[in-house]
Amino acid sequence: MSNVIVAGGGAAGMMAAISAADTGHAVVLYEKNEKLGKKIYITGKGRCNITNHSDVEELLKNVVRNPKFLYSAFYTFDSERMMDFLEKEGLALKTERGNRVFPVSDKSSDVIRTLQRALQRRGVKVCLNQPVKELCISQGCCNGVVLKNGHTESADAVVVATGGISYPSTGSTGDGYRFAGECGHTIQETFPSLVPICVKEAYIMKMQGLSLKNILLTVKSGKDILFQEQGEMLFTHFGVSGPLVLSASSVISGKDVAGMQAEIDLKPALSEQQLDERILRDFSVFQNSFFKNSLQKLLPAKMIPVIIEVSGINPEKKVNEITKQERQRLVACMKAFPFTLTGLRGYHEAVITRGGVSVKDINPATMESKKTAGLYFAGEVLDLDARTGGYNLQIAWSTGYLAGISIH
Repeated sequence: MSNVIVAGGGAAGMMAAISAADTGHAVVLYEKNEKLGKKIYITGKGRCNITNHSDVEELLKNVVRNPKFLYSAFYTFDSERMMDFLEKEGLALKTERGNRVFPVSDKSSDVIRTLQRALQRRGVKVCLNQPVKELCISQGCCNGVVLKNGHTESADAVVVATGGISYPSTGSTGDGYRFAGECGHTIQETFPSLVPICVKEAYIMKMQGLSLKNILLTVKSGKDILFQEQGEMLFTHFGVSGPLVLSASSVISGKDVAGMQAEIDLKPALSEQQLDERILRDFSVFQNSFFKNSLQKLLPAKMIPVIIEVSGINPEKKVNEITKQERQRLVACMKAFPFTLTGLRGYHEAVITRGGVSVKDINPATMESKKTAGLYFAGEVLDLDARTGGYNLQIAWSTGYLAGISIH
């Protein structure tokens, strides 16, 4: 039995503490906040998208950076095992569209409560409002931590699970990068990821608050398609957000985003010809109306003036006077509604951080540092990130679990 210290009481830290305790170690968890799992509270809009109920290959496919590093972690502790663990600890789960898993109660606080109970049952000592200031390293081994209050706490192994730098209000302030850097680890440059996107065109802001479902979003750099997926998105006062946009951001984060072109196919189920036929049917009903009053069956009300503006058709024109060329412009506009990206929003709105401790310095079979014995890393502090849909939390659970059971 060893004495283990876990720095950070988020998803990865709690899971590392639980699995280390299950392996027979005496575990103390230090959390700088006044409560555990502060970031879990806000995931999935407060509902907590715990994981994605998919097989390991599917999980790996949705990891954007360094998926191969996660083979051992995912195969050791996959989403099935995470769900099984929570259900045995008394949390009822449900699976929604896209295999996303939530608590039946739709309350992230229930997930945290379940994990807290699991920690208590295993005798893990939880110390809140206790930031770790630095690691104690001697002769290539990590043998404890120095707390912010100046106390030194010794241990046989330390797990760093301090998160990234996204949502700094939850306590993610990059401490783990500093700890790792002081031990000679490479830190890959960090960027906000899973974050809303700013847009140039003023007409996008006119649709603020409008949510679109079942649309196809494409993001291009020149002729290269960087991202193309179907789903839902939202217009905001600065640009675009919502699940599709966040996923797109994880692909373009770290690139020169300004000037990238994006387009929305508002009717991905219809070909251009089918859409034209549909518009003709609507036009026959509204043939004596003004063009501006003929689109309500086709588009949400907030979008109609914007589509009219972008299509360049006179809104006061009678429907029966619209030419074939004008109709084709309308079709083109609905199949590829255009806008220009200017940049990503900042860390304060980013769900996760891209970049972090280089996985080349970490043993993927144990999560132990290759530079310092007895030092383990788990979760978002590592250079690992995935798309939305529960995949990032699964990275935290899997790497935390593997770190905890690997401590000798």
